[in-house]
Amino acid sequence: MRAAVYMGARRFEIQDMAVPEPGPGNVLVKVKYCGICGTDVHTFMYDVTPPGTQMGHEYCGTVVALGEGVTNWSIGDRIVGGGGTPPPDHDDPTASDPRFNYREMGPGREPMWARGYAEFVEVEAWRPIAIPDGVSDEAAAMAEPLATAVHAVRRSALKIGDTVAVLGGGPIGLFTMQVARAAGASKIFVAEPAPARTLAARELGADAVIDPTETDVEEAMVELTDGVGPDVVFECAAAKGTLDDALRTVRKGGNVTLVSLAWEQTALNPVNWIAREIKFTTSFVYEPEDWKIGLDLIRKGKVTVEPLMATGAIIGLDDLQMTFERLMAPASDIKMLLAP
Repeated sequence: MRAAVYMGARRFEIQDMAVPEPGPGNVLVKVKYCGICGTDVHTFMYDVTPPGTQMGHEYCGTVVALGEGVTNWSIGDRIVGGGGTPPPDHDDPTASDPRFNYREMGPGREPMWARGYAEFVEVEAWRPIAIPDGVSDEAAAMAEPLATAVHAVRRSALKIGDTVAVLGGGPIGLFTMQVARAAGASKIFVAEPAPARTLAARELGADAVIDPTETDVEEAMVELTDGVGPDVVFECAAAKGTLDDALRTVRKGGNVTLVSLAWEQTALNPVNWIAREIKFTTSFVYEPEDWKIGLDLIRKGKVTVEPLMATGAIIGLDDLQMTFERLMAPASDIKMLLAP
């Protein structure tokens, strides 16, 4: 099979390697699509992923072989590569390590199942979940970032009727605004400078979209909420200054939920907002239930993926290097899918 291997210094190499034989308790999946994750792009951009690493954790595909003892899957089943409930003896340091640090312990930790930039991937039989009828392969390939958005909204203080601001109109931000609407938000405002992402936010029903390079985020959001600020602000941008923008913008006693992974230090000026007694929440990836909720939202038509995909959004392995380089400073791209 062909697979992308990160060689260091912002360089992928497409290599031929043997198709895995699924071990006991595992299944072999033929990858249909694998989404290019923003975190993968950041680890590429900052060159923090060790050479020799295979990446790709946002995939869907078809079960093509069963390891010994597997009874919960059949050949031909359509799956997404996550969302299953881990067994009691499964050790995940993100959950078990009380001092887990993603910068130091995340990149390069890609396990067997997170190697979706390839034609085939071996995965534990407990890990995938089935793709519901009525959910396309393209939409299923976005189940992982959608689960991240679902988790963020569930961790926030969002209540029916609340006003919401989303800072950042990338895939996570656009999914977060849709999930927030499904959860009962009355109005949703998005801050995003890129024209393609601004257009997608409007197509997906944002009540207003502001360009933070031309308009002060706090002033605009306060004006849009009759002088008080949004009830909940989701920080999905990870750009310099956006966390402070979120904390300055939210209403007195409101909630800021940090969703994005910023790889550089960001300045905060607490004297501007500390007196408002803001509630601050962080959200990191997801729980199994978040995958199921996300796929059900797609099935019911409450989340749609089409506005996230521009012409040329599906690429082959030979275009992976060029695509990663372009995504370091996206202009017209929102969500890219690899079809290996």
